[in-house]
Amino acid sequence: MENYEKMIITATTANSWIYPELKNWADNTDDLIEDVVKCYEAGAAIAHIHLPRGEEVDTVKKIREKCDIIIQAGMSSYPIEARAPDFHAKPDMLSVIANHHAEHFPNGNVDVIHDISELEEYCVACKEFNIKIEWEVWHTGSYWNLNYLINKKLLEPPYVLTLFFDWPGGTWSPPTADEYLHRIKYMPDNSMHTISVMGKEQTKIAVLAIQLGGNVRVGTEDFPFIKEGHPAKSNAELVARMSRISKEMGRETADPSEARKILGIR
Repeated sequence: MENYEKMIITATTANSWIYPELKNWADNTDDLIEDVVKCYEAGAAIAHIHLPRGEEVDTVKKIREKCDIIIQAGMSSYPIEARAPDFHAKPDMLSVIANHHAEHFPNGNVDVIHDISELEEYCVACKEFNIKIEWEVWHTGSYWNLNYLINKKLLEPPYVLTLFFDWPGGTWSPPTADEYLHRIKYMPDNSMHTISVMGKEQTKIAVLAIQLGGNVRVGTEDFPFIKEGHPAKSNAELVARMSRISKEMGRETADPSEARKILGIR
C-alpha cells in the first residue's frame, strides 16, 4: 500500500432511512450527544449529525464541551434558507449536495432541486461563517457543478467530497469497484474523498477506498448492521470495526486534530 495520509472515519448518527424498524440510534438530544462522544472514543474524527431543530447551537456547544470531534452538520436535502440555524450553530463542516436529491425510502420519497445558484450561495455563506463544505457527490454530474464553482474561485482546496453509492432513488449508483474507480478518476484536482455506501456492499467498497487513499463513513444512517443480518449495538461498534479494518490493512486512522489538517479546517 502506498504511503497515504491517515484514514478519516466519519460516524453518521442519524436514523436509517431504509431500515426504519431497527431504531438502533439515538432518539433524543442527550442520547445523540452521548452517541457522538462514544464514536469519538472509538476512533471517529468526524461526526455527521442532523442537528435537532431548535437546539442547534446548544447541541454543538455540548458536544464541544465533551470532545474535539469535527462536527459536520447534515440534512443537505433542505434548501439553504432552511439551514440558517445550522450556520449559526457554527459547526466545523456543512454537508452540501452537489446535485439534486432524488431518493426513495419506505417512509417516502425525497425530491429536491438544488440549482447552481443555491450552490453559489452555499459557498459564500460557508466562507462568511468559516465552515468547511463537505460536498456530497452522487454521480459525475456533481463534478461539473464543482468545477464550475472552482473556476469561479468560490472554493478553496482541498475540496472535501463524499461519494455516495447504492442510495435508492433517481440518483442511485451501483456499489461496485468499477463505479468507485470511475468516480475517483474524474474528481477535481486537489480533492480528497470519503465513501458512503447504503447497503451490504459497504465493507467491500470501504476496503478498496482504504487501499487507494480514500476515507470511510459508517453509521446507522448508512448501513446499521455490523454484518448482514446482525444489527449493530451502537454506532461506536461500527466505527471501531472500520478502524480495526483500516489498521489491519496497514493504514492508521486520524484523530480530529490530524483530520483538521488533512481537510484544511482552520
